[in-house]
Amino acid sequence: MHRGKGMKFVGDSRVTAEKKANLPKDYSEYPGRTEAFWPNFLLKEWLVGSVFLIGFLILTAAHPSPLEQQADPTNAGYIPLPDWYFLFLYQFLKYQYAGGEFIVLGAIVMPGLAFGALLLAPFLDRGPERRPTKRPIAVGLMLLGVFATFWLTYESVQHADYAHRAEKYGVNVEAVESEIDKSGPGWEVYEANCMSCHGEALQGQGNYPSLMDTEKSADEIKDIAQNGIGQMPAGIFNGSDEELQQLADFIKNAGSGGGGEGGSSEGESSEEGSSEGGESASGH
Repeated sequence: MHRGKGMKFVGDSRVTAEKKANLPKDYSEYPGRTEAFWPNFLLKEWLVGSVFLIGFLILTAAHPSPLEQQADPTNAGYIPLPDWYFLFLYQFLKYQYAGGEFIVLGAIVMPGLAFGALLLAPFLDRGPERRPTKRPIAVGLMLLGVFATFWLTYESVQHADYAHRAEKYGVNVEAVESEIDKSGPGWEVYEANCMSCHGEALQGQGNYPSLMDTEKSADEIKDIAQNGIGQMPAGIFNGSDEELQQLADFIKNAGSGGGGEGGSSEGESSEEGSSEGGESASGH
């Protein structure tokens, strides 16, 4: 089928029979004003994105973010910080009329107005001008928002003592990676009495110290479990003397495998004791 200036189509469709190369149009008559999206513009975007990605990866490898413990609802001593992109809002909520009794205003109303204005910007400012000097209101509001975000983020970082937080809340990677023997009876006693405060791997969390490779003796551990120390109150441990000994041996040998031989021997002795007690009871 032929139609218009010798063009040949397939059937009644507008698909041309001759397949032509997908070449960008010639925009040489309009230098600097427009260009083809593919491949000119997209290639530039890929190059710029690759440079920023490589730079970001190098920065992350050179200065890794501090690793803190996970937020624990049972630990009232841990004060979590939001991620860096929410630090400005975290700092904003510290002010008088944005927190406390005005928390709804600071956390919902004002951020909602700011982000709502950002979403409605294309509809509110529909002027054809592209020069910043020709759009003072839009540019002024945008600069105000950028300045406020940077300033609040800077203030939040300045008031946060990251060195102190790393020492107080930092995760003990060696403790987490250590192998804990969970087969002995000492682990069961620890799980029932101590794990909620000192962690599953004895790594400690918040105000509770790590119990890995402790320098305290078994008698000192038993005394602390019964009478407390520092912020740990007395009466936390509610078990028998035999379970207390199992717990002390488990914590004392935790750095070398989680209870080691001490926990095993205690487990065997406890089993023997229970069996002897059962026999004597049945005999009576």
